[in-house]
Amino acid sequence: MDYKKMYQEKLVSAETAAGVVKSGDWVDYAWTTATPVAVDAALAKRLPELTDVKFRGGILLWVPEIFKIENPAEHFCWNSWHMSGIERKAIAQGFCYYAPIRYSELPRYYRDLPCKPDVAVFQVAPMDEHGYFNFGPNASHLSACCETAKTIIVEVNENMPVCLGGFENGVHISQVDMIVEGSNPPIGEMGGAPATEVDEAVARLIVEEIPDGACLQLGIGGMPNAVGSLIAKSDLKDLGVHTEMYVDAFVDIAAAGKITGAHKNLDKGRQVYAFGAGTKKLYDYLNNNPACMSAPVNYTNDVRTISALDNFISINNAVDVDLFGQVNAESAGIKHISGAGGQLDFVLGAYLSKGGKSFICCSSTFKTKDGQLKSRILPTLNPGSIVTDTRTNLHYLVTEYGKVNIKGLSTWQRCEAIISVAHPQFRDELIREAEKMHIWRRSNKI
Repeated sequence: MDYKKMYQEKLVSAETAAGVVKSGDWVDYAWTTATPVAVDAALAKRLPELTDVKFRGGILLWVPEIFKIENPAEHFCWNSWHMSGIERKAIAQGFCYYAPIRYSELPRYYRDLPCKPDVAVFQVAPMDEHGYFNFGPNASHLSACCETAKTIIVEVNENMPVCLGGFENGVHISQVDMIVEGSNPPIGEMGGAPATEVDEAVARLIVEEIPDGACLQLGIGGMPNAVGSLIAKSDLKDLGVHTEMYVDAFVDIAAAGKITGAHKNLDKGRQVYAFGAGTKKLYDYLNNNPACMSAPVNYTNDVRTISALDNFISINNAVDVDLFGQVNAESAGIKHISGAGGQLDFVLGAYLSKGGKSFICCSSTFKTKDGQLKSRILPTLNPGSIVTDTRTNLHYLVTEYGKVNIKGLSTWQRCEAIISVAHPQFRDELIREAEKMHIWRRSNKI
């Protein structure tokens, strides 16, 4: 089969590719670094003549051109699998909506959805000699998307890293309907927030719980980055990686010689991830790196996969936690922030792992725009807040004031434990509220 000939036959302009989208279509934009650029710009010019186009995507790293058209809600809606700040702003503009998911199930959603993609368009690495376009750091759910899409358009970007894996990390030219050669823009970056003193205090409490040979999952944000920085400077050795999201912290840990994967029960020696987003150093590290394994999310986030890895350490953030142990990692009341992602999968999987531990981290307080200090530990979650992890699933809760394991504790025990890591300024108030809820024993002492 002459792949170069096929390539030339399928090569079209961005305008031609955008022309296949019709009113009423479901159009899949992949997500993160795979979000299209050239076709997006061309489609933005067409959208004013279309109605009811339904886009799917997520974790946007830049504002798509389609978001910038006049009166976007009259022409399309954006349906996000997981939101970034860009998408949060679009909610207020009336054309963006969250799709609640258990991330490990996402490939199956595509295969089972009644509204399968009419068009799937996303950025890929250049075609290799075998006719494959690599998904870059986006294996996640893209293979399932390609299986079910009526029309597949790939937008080639020479800067897209080639992320090795073994399965469902690319699409063959025989499956592709159109190829667009874009202007090869830099890959979109997601810089981690700098670690604060609170982040570093929480990180120290977690790192002392990590044994040699542990397998790590880190979320995004200042705290996981602080954990990664401390691990890189520690005496830990022979660590493994099995994570939903590959972040810059892993590059630093690997550069320090801490990652070998020698003790992994599965994928020995490989750093496994569903998608990656970070800075250029991350993309450079992942590019053609056989130590890293890009895999679909129904493998990486499957509780059965996670639990099969001994000494699994899962580290994730929370917005707030209540005295029952319910964790909200998605919203501020009814104001949407991000999404469920795979947090619950890793909370469950890490606990089931032999020697495994799941850590939910948060600062004990935050400041409002007008400077008021508010507690992240609440009597009950605010009305409208989403329960990401139910009270039965929380393992370790960590703030700058300590860490507590609440597994197996009765309501008064867990209430006491949770209040013990709250900011001292709010503890008396939390105790009074706990008494009203009949989950506080008078014999308790903080």
